[in-house]
Amino acid sequence: MIVPAAGTGKRMQANQPKQYLRIDQRFILDITLSRLMSSAPFAGCMVPLHPADHWWPETEARQDGRIQTCTGGSERACSVLSALHALAEQVRDDDWVLIHDAARPCFHTRDLSNLIDRVYSHPVGGLLASPVADTLKRASAGELPEVAETVNRSELWRALTPQMFRYQLLVDALESALESGLPVTDESSAMEFSGNMPVLVEGRPDNLKITVPADLELARFILSRF
Repeated sequence: MIVPAAGTGKRMQANQPKQYLRIDQRFILDITLSRLMSSAPFAGCMVPLHPADHWWPETEARQDGRIQTCTGGSERACSVLSALHALAEQVRDDDWVLIHDAARPCFHTRDLSNLIDRVYSHPVGGLLASPVADTLKRASAGELPEVAETVNRSELWRALTPQMFRYQLLVDALESALESGLPVTDESSAMEFSGNMPVLVEGRPDNLKITVPADLELARFILSRF
């Protein structure tokens, strides 16, 4: 398992990266890692960290012998690839690797189980996703955008994490996409660029990624309902 945690979270407007903000006195990263590690029999976990990270020594997770760290990159894809390279001596080419956002502590354990069960026999892998429920508008260009059209949402899904792929296929896909300068916003997009199409597994829409300050209270509420 890989949990990239090298981001700086500028949109949170905080004094530290969002994964080190606290919900009920615990780092978001600790909540995410502890829930993941207790939800499935993972062989271990690699956490890519920012080179200047000085919060990790204060985490609960650093005391878990199953969790390793490595140096992350400037972008998410670079961090994931760094973690994959760090795992090279510990995995086989066809082993499964699960990737989850550090700032998504609100995943549901049943969704994780469904993802593993649905994807385990697939040659490529897959991801949790949620069908789009809102009406979507495409905007026109300009300082005051107008509605250009209403987009058909019937085939649109929001990509979530965890995402789960074969080790070597993911390494090759990320390396190729990054070398080509393609926009890799998640692991699935790298796989798609390589021609390997992942499976969509429906997950709960409250699998929130904490991005802006208002998300903290919402995440606290969601976690309180589990």
